Parts: sequence; structure tokens; C-alpha cells
Amino acid sequence: MTTHPTFESVKRAYERIKDHVKQTPIVESSLLNKWMGHRILFKAECLQTIGAFKIRGAMNFLARLKEEGRLPKHVVANSSGNHAQAVAYAAAHFGITATIYASESISPIKAAATQSYGATLKLFPTRPEADNAVAEAAQANDTVWIPPFNHEDIIAGQGTAALEALQESEHVDAVFAPCGGGGLLSGTLLATRALKPNALVIGAEPAEANDASMSLQAGEIVALDHTPITLADGAATPSVGDVTFPLLQELDDFYEVDELQIAYWTQWLHHLLKLHIEPTCAMTMAAVAAWAANTPPGQTALVMLSGGNISQSAMASIWERDFLLQPPLLVTDETTTDDTDEE
Repeated sequence: MTTHPTFESVKRAYERIKDHVKQTPIVESSLLNKWMGHRILFKAECLQTIGAFKIRGAMNFLARLKEEGRLPKHVVANSSGNHAQAVAYAAAHFGITATIYASESISPIKAAATQSYGATLKLFPTRPEADNAVAEAAQANDTVWIPPFNHEDIIAGQGTAALEALQESEHVDAVFAPCGGGGLLSGTLLATRALKPNALVIGAEPAEANDASMSLQAGEIVALDHTPITLADGAATPSVGDVTFPLLQELDDFYEVDELQIAYWTQWLHHLLKLHIEPTCAMTMAAVAAWAANTPPGQTALVMLSGGNISQSAMASIWERDFLLQPPLLVTDETTTDDTDEE
């Protein structure tokens, strides 16, 4: 039976995992704040164990099974990268084995890290084939499938990142997070509605993988009919889930971001924050810039930096063109591109 997460789920998740994950810092750039006309805070989950927020959901999922005496001998998961690493790491932490099912387009660095944590990695030509294979593998005895986003314990675990950040921040007017399957964004929504009920919650996804946007417009889940190719590989899921979608429908706004903007903001956040940040979360700055351009100055935004695992090939694509020659300049336009001066 599917259960739906609440803020109580997030609070319980935090108590389960707080001693097993890092409480990552909040960082900001005074120059970016000046350019935006707002204070922009970044929750740096790129500095988390395994380099991504996904460890929170995986740890919570298995920690709950252990406390209920239901920890299996083996777990399986399907993932484009960060969830794969998270499940591999969490399984090793709890002393059980793991097999990860992924498409051949998985980031090489994420694939290598997954295997380094002791998991078996099985690759398939497409994500749907990997998804079908994991569903079949989950039927084996004493085996549990840890889904990447569409589960109460996963969403609650991911929500602990926003819970930490919001408890640490005195005032926040808007909270931003990237959207793949919607786990992080859903958990962020739950934490924000409870702790900062007047704050907006805004999502962003790649225009090349815009299933969530299409679903929100249609009022029902719409799946992509192809494997999306995007720099934001962490958001290249074919569809959101029936647990995440109702929460995504409560968002205050949602943006599609093109590949140029993804590369642009990845370069600029690397430069301004001095952090290694994945395109998937750097993408969210396009939504922040659109909000900033159309909001009275002096407000505070919180941005969830979901991870920092980038392959060499992705880095090469990101730096094909030097966007640091075009400082961010705010525009009063939904499409947002730039901002202002060098550091």
C-alpha cells in the first residue's frame, strides 16, 4: 500500500539519519547577491557524503527497514547515477548487498563510484529497459527495491536537506530545487510549507527532459517517449511518480531551462561559489534569476544544490563556450539568461 509523505515523515527521517549523513553548509556569494538584488543562499549538498543529497533518502529507507526488523539481504535500484551511488553506499553501511540497474548513458564517474561502494552494476540500452529489469529482479526472495524518488521514505529523507537549511535560516522568501523524478522537490515542499509557510517553492527541469512541466500543464502524469539528452543528467527521468506528482502540483512556479542556460549557470556557480556543482542543480539558477528579476529587491532565496558529481565529458561540454565573458544581467523576462560583472 502506497503511503504519502508528510512533514512528520521528514522529521522522523531526520532523527533516523542525522548521525549518518553530513549536515552540509549554507554558502553565498556577495557578488551574486549584488547582481541579483537579493540574498541567495545555497544548501551545499554537493559536499554531502557521495557528493549528492540522494544519500539522505537511501539511508532513511534502509534505516526504517532496520528499525522495523525488515532489513533484507539484498537491495536493487534503478538510477541515472546519484541514487545508484547512494543505494550502494547505504547498503554497504547496513552490511547488505546491492545491484544497480541503469542505462548505458549513466555518467562514467557515477558508475565508477557505484561500483567502488561494492554494488553490482547492470547496464541497459535505455532507461525503460533498466526499469523493467529492476522490477523483475525485485521479485527475488529477501530482496527489496529502493525506488529513486517515488516512495514516502525516499521523499522524506530528501526533505531533510531543506529542513536543515530552513531551521538554520532566519528568513526565506522563496525556495528553489531541481526536478527529475520529484523526490527532492517534493521533500523540499513539505519542509518549506511547514517551516516557512509564506515562502514560495519553485522547481526547474531541463527543457530537453520536460516531463514534469508537461504533466503539470496536463494535470496528469505525462511520460517522455524517448531518452532525453541533457547536461542535467540527474534530471533525465522519463516521468514523475504517483507519489511525487500530487506534491509537485502544489508548487508556486515551475521553469523549463534550456541547455545553454544550464551550461551558463554551471560555469558561473563554479566561479562564484568555488564549489564543484552538477549542472542538474546549477540549472535552478535560471529560475532564481527569473524570480529575482520580477520580485521587489531585498528578498532572500534558498537554492538546493543537489550534487557535485560531473564526468569529464560533461565538463568538456559545459566549457565548450566561455560564459564567464558574459556576466549575469537581470532581465524582466521569464526566460532569464544572464546577470553582471566579474568577481
